[in-house]
Amino acid sequence: MEVAQAGSLSGASKRLHVAVSAISRQISALEDEVGAALFERAPRGMVLSEAGHLLLAHARRTQLESDEVLRQISALQGKPQDEIRVGASEGAAQGFLPVVMVEFRARFPGTRFSLHVVTPPEAARAIARGDIDVSVSFNVDPVQGVKVLHSWRAPVYAVMRSDHPLATRSSLDVKDVLPYPLALTDDNSTARRLLNRTCALEGLELNAALVANYSPALHGFVRHSDAIMFAGYISVAWRLEEEGMVAIPIASPELQSRNLQIQTMEGRLLPESVMRFIDYLKAGIDKMEAGAT
Repeated sequence: MEVAQAGSLSGASKRLHVAVSAISRQISALEDEVGAALFERAPRGMVLSEAGHLLLAHARRTQLESDEVLRQISALQGKPQDEIRVGASEGAAQGFLPVVMVEFRARFPGTRFSLHVVTPPEAARAIARGDIDVSVSFNVDPVQGVKVLHSWRAPVYAVMRSDHPLATRSSLDVKDVLPYPLALTDDNSTARRLLNRTCALEGLELNAALVANYSPALHGFVRHSDAIMFAGYISVAWRLEEEGMVAIPIASPELQSRNLQIQTMEGRLLPESVMRFIDYLKAGIDKMEAGAT
């Protein structure tokens, strides 16, 4: 695991405080035991082979399950240590997710949460490494090593003030919003990538009045102007009424293709506390999605 993460024997040596030669012998012994090369020795480091990827995934699952057994043993001694590590897109982290956490703690007060606000690719990598237990993020494509437990269609909406000239429309085309100032996320967001793709397919040009990787700045810009931003309903539902804003669906196949997913590590036996929390998450998202229809 350490050699795979560091990408080299020397990197693993620094992390483990073990000699390079000793780590090399252990890797060679492990390869003899499994009967396959686990790494390809490259000039600039160690690259996992196909067999290495399989064994790494198994090692990560085994480590997580061992940690859970130790936690359960500690709980038997009267030291409950339920910690749930969550990764989430910024929209989910600002809105419904803290509410679900509060409700869950009211039922299971010994629970601690660790929340990491990350992009969907970062969340997938963290899930596959075992750095987080569950992620709630927007995705378009499947990711290796990640299991999707629940998925909802999560189209992109145009968000504007309730007194905006377009606010009474039941749906919009992308070309309808282009005459107005646009407040856009950067290219790391799925909404922006899908918007860019839509404009490329339709021969349209985006001219942003504001680009930001911090959604509260976009909301503030829209709230005090005739600007329009783009977001999933679940990212903005909690603030629409209190901020005098509306969310209108966009009639574009590309902007309808995104999914909101609850993800975990593929093949991992999840702790009971994580499974309970996932049930709460699903119920919360189901309720939110019902409000969008």
